[in-house]
Amino acid sequence: MVKVIGVRFRRTGKIYYFDPAGLNIEAGEHVIVETARGVEYGNVVLGVRDVEETHVVQPLKSVIRVATPEDDKVDADNRLKEKKAFEICLEKIKKHGLDMKLIDTEYTFDNNKVLFYFTADGRIDFRELVKDLAAVFKIRIELRQIGVRDETKVIGGISICGRPLCCSTYLSEFAPVSIKMAKDQNLSLNPIKISGVCGRLMCCLKNEEETYEYLNSRLPDVGDFVNTIDGCRGEVQSVSVLRQRVKLIVEVGDEREIREYKVEELKFKPKKKREKFNVNDEELKALEALERHEGKSKFDD
Repeated sequence: MVKVIGVRFRRTGKIYYFDPAGLNIEAGEHVIVETARGVEYGNVVLGVRDVEETHVVQPLKSVIRVATPEDDKVDADNRLKEKKAFEICLEKIKKHGLDMKLIDTEYTFDNNKVLFYFTADGRIDFRELVKDLAAVFKIRIELRQIGVRDETKVIGGISICGRPLCCSTYLSEFAPVSIKMAKDQNLSLNPIKISGVCGRLMCCLKNEEETYEYLNSRLPDVGDFVNTIDGCRGEVQSVSVLRQRVKLIVEVGDEREIREYKVEELKFKPKKKREKFNVNDEELKALEALERHEGKSKFDD
C-alpha cells in the first residue's frame, strides 16, 4: 500500500496521485506540486489515504508544499491574465483568418507557458499565429486542438434532463459510449433523442448500462417461444425490462389471447452474452453516424 493524496488541476479534470511527503493534507486544501508541465497549483479532492501500488503511476512525485496565501494570489492573478490572453488570441485568430474556435486559455502556475485550447474541423496551420502570440506574451505558447466533447466540458450548459451537464459537473473522464447501450435500454435510435448538446451520444447512457444488461439477460427475446408454469406455451409479444414482465401470445382452444407473466413464471433457456446485435437499415444509419465519436479525451493530457 502507498500513501497518496488526490489532486485535481481543473474543476472536473482527472485526479492525479501525489506523495503527501508526510504532511497532514485534507481535501479542500490547495497544494503546489511538480507535474510534466512544470510546477502547478492544484486542489486536493482526496485526503491522505492508502491505495494499492498497482493503482499508482510510478514514479510518484511528492507535494512541494501546501499552498500559501501568496500562492493563492498568484493563481488568482493567473485567472485574470487568462481572460486577457483569451481576448488577445481571438484578435490574432481573426487577423490571420484561421478557421478555428478558441475555447479556453490556461497559464501554468510558474508562468512559463500559456496554453490555448481550440476546436476546428480539420488540421490548422497556426505556425504564424504562434509566432505572433510569442511576440506578445514573451513565454512559451502551446495551441492544443480538442474535440467537441471536451469543448462542452469546458463551456458547460444544461442537458435535456434539465440538470447541468454531467461532463462539466462531476465526470473526470469520458467513458466509452456505444449505440448498443441505447438499444439495450429500449431507447429510440433517433440521434436527436440520444445525443447530448455536444452532438455525441449522451454520457448518461453508460450510467445504467450494467443494470440493463443484467435485467435483459433474465428476459427472453421478442419472438421466442417459452413455456409457463401453468402448462401453456406461447410466443413472446413484448417485454418490460424494468417491471420484469413478459406478454405472451398463447393458444387457448381455437383462440389466441395475450397473457402477461412475471419472468419467474416462465421456463426458457437463459441468454448467452451477445457481442453483436441486429439492426434494420434505419438503425444502421444511426449506428454509423453516432459511433464515430469514440476516442480518448485530449483535454486532460
